[in-house]
Formats: sequence, structure tokens, C-alpha cells
Amino acid sequence: MTALTLTPRARRRLADRALDALTWLVLAVMLAPVAWLLISSLQNDGELATGAYDLLHPTLNAFRDMWQTVDFSKYFVNSLIICTGAALAATAFASSAGYALARFRFRGARPFGVAVIGTQLIPGSMFLLPLFMGFIWLKQTVGLALYDTHLGMVIVYTAFFTPLAIWLMRSFFLAIPRELEDAAMVDGCTGFGAFWRIVLPNAAPGLVACFVYAFLFAWDELLFVASLTQDTAETIPIGIRSFIGNYQQYTAQLMAAGVVSTLPVLIAFFATQRWLVKGLTAGAVKG
Repeated sequence: MTALTLTPRARRRLADRALDALTWLVLAVMLAPVAWLLISSLQNDGELATGAYDLLHPTLNAFRDMWQTVDFSKYFVNSLIICTGAALAATAFASSAGYALARFRFRGARPFGVAVIGTQLIPGSMFLLPLFMGFIWLKQTVGLALYDTHLGMVIVYTAFFTPLAIWLMRSFFLAIPRELEDAAMVDGCTGFGAFWRIVLPNAAPGLVACFVYAFLFAWDELLFVASLTQDTAETIPIGIRSFIGNYQQYTAQLMAAGVVSTLPVLIAFFATQRWLVKGLTAGAVKG
């Protein structure tokens, strides 16, 4: 049977199969480095150096030695504290500001909304030197220590992600019917009570999307944490760089560090995938 004699239904089925095959091919290409990372972390340095992988006798020695070669637990804990704090702060600010932009009409609301999202057009690296100088000035003038502190990095990551989070939450709040709040206030709720008891529970997917997105952004960021920390608040990207720069001969441990740093990201994504997708697409049809 030639392509000219195929029925429309057969053509659609053939196109679906071709798209399925392409999807699986793209997925295999994207997952290949992850699989290679995981397999390499279960080998020793000699096997990795020679390329003679022993897939039948994996070992966890690289994971055990990794924590001793570099104080990886410090980087891991710092990342959890900083990323969680920044994600919570950005989500809290975005939920209040996004609700205000979605529900209230005030002079300058539209220019303010455009200015908020417009900040994302400025390369983040342009803020590096002013931030560094600002941290030093605050320490010398006010006595507020932000350089190489968890608080300083939380403030930096919160400031970077909050504008985009505000825009995401604004779109999500626009998709929530205003009648729900009106009904709650008729039943005796105040405006804040309606926001807290009605709007926020219905906006849970958007809140989860903002939190996870901010967490993942802060978890992988290297430029600012490398420039604004020295020892106390260094995160996992600094630990990975330390392996590459000082212990590159320990290839298996480097692979193990990559697996450990990737696991929280994968767990966070797959655990919240349904809410993340729903939150990111909720305001697509209205706003």
C-alpha cells in the first residue's frame, strides 16, 4: 500500500507513531547523560580512567568517600537552607503582590506590572558588582553582615525570582473567579479572610509552581554564590567546582557528587509535577 492510497485514519495513525518514535528518541538523548552519570558514580576511578566499566559489580565507595574528600554535607545543608528560604520568601511576596495586581485597580497598576516583568530583560550579571559593593557598604556603615551569610544569599535569590513569581501568580489569580471571594465576604469574611481561606487554597498549584521554580533556580545558581560567599554560605555548585578544580583525579567521587546534587531536584520536580504544570499553565487563557 503506497502513501497515496492510505486512508486519512491510517495517515493519522502513522503520524502519531512517528511522533511517538521522535518523542522516545529525544527522551533517550536527554536521559543518556543522566544514566551515564549514575553508572559512573557506581564505578571506581581506575575503571573510569580505562573505560572498562564493571556493570555487574557496582560499588558505593565513591558516595562514601565523597563526603570526606570535600565537606559536601556543608554545601548540601547550605543549599537546603538558602534555596528553601528564598523559595518561601519569593512565593510569599508574589502571592500578595500578584493578588493586588489581579484584583485591585489603582493608578499606575499597569505600568507597575510591566516594570515588574521588564526587570527580567536585564542580565542578572549586571547586578553582581553593585550587590557586592552594597554588601560591603552595609557591613562597614550599618554593621549588617550579608556577605557570606545565609541571609544575604536568601535576599539575593528572593529579589531575582520575585518579579517573575509575581507575574505568574497574577495570571493565576486572574483565572480564579471573583465570585468565590464575594460569596465568602457575604458569609462574613473580611477581605483578608477571603484571600486566606478561599483564594490561597484555590491558588495552591500556582504557589507550588512558584516555590519549586524558585527552589530549582537557586539550587543551580553559581555566579552569585561564588562571588558573594567565601566559606560559611557556599552551596552545592561551589562544592562541585571544588571537586573539578582541586580533586579532578577523583572522577568517581565527582560523579557521585553530581548524583547527590541532582536527587533533590528530581524528587522536588516529580513530587510536584502535576501542580507545577497546572500552575505554570493556569493563566494561559486569561490575563
